[in-house]
Amino acid sequence: MKKALWLVTLVTVVLLLAGSPALAGFAYEANKPHLGGDVTPVEAFEMIQKNPEHTFLVDCRTRAEYQFVGHPEGAYNIPIRFLSDEAGKKGYIEKDNPNFGKDLQARFNPATDTLIILCRSGNRSCVGCNEAIKAGWPENKVFNMMGGFEGGKNKNKASSFYGQRWDGGWRLEGLPWTYKMDTALMYKPDVDKMADCANGAALKVAVK
Repeated sequence: MKKALWLVTLVTVVLLLAGSPALAGFAYEANKPHLGGDVTPVEAFEMIQKNPEHTFLVDCRTRAEYQFVGHPEGAYNIPIRFLSDEAGKKGYIEKDNPNFGKDLQARFNPATDTLIILCRSGNRSCVGCNEAIKAGWPENKVFNMMGGFEGGKNKNKASSFYGQRWDGGWRLEGLPWTYKMDTALMYKPDVDKMADCANGAALKVAVK
């Protein structure tokens, strides 16, 4: 009897694990039409491994998401929208970054560099692809990373995880990510401004 019960339990566990998205593999698709190509998080990681000198991850989420939610190791933060201090019905309002294309050009070279653009779950990154191509990148050098950093939401209302982000994405794929903030990867205008302030303070000290 005990042996039969143990066998039933084992089969149940195996079936549950086989149905787990994390173990069975995630299914990806682009969230909206856009220019450029699409890659999964694993494909993005493999592209960077093959050509790290000319293939780059561009994290187009807000500064706050990049810092406090975490980000892929080596990803450059160039927000396509900024979090404002204006409150709305769904929280703080985001405003478009009118210089997104110029910000890309300040970091990367359209002639040589391939860009893989990611956001939280794959919506803003589609817009980012369109903007990158407007800024001069060929369509075959721009890719939307499907699933983003956090993945899609659980749509099963019977699940205790309903509404939570658990469906794929860079982090759930187990790819390298960090909370560490590196000035070489942070939003460049902010870092440049910080450097200018530091140089100005040093100049005032020198004058004194």
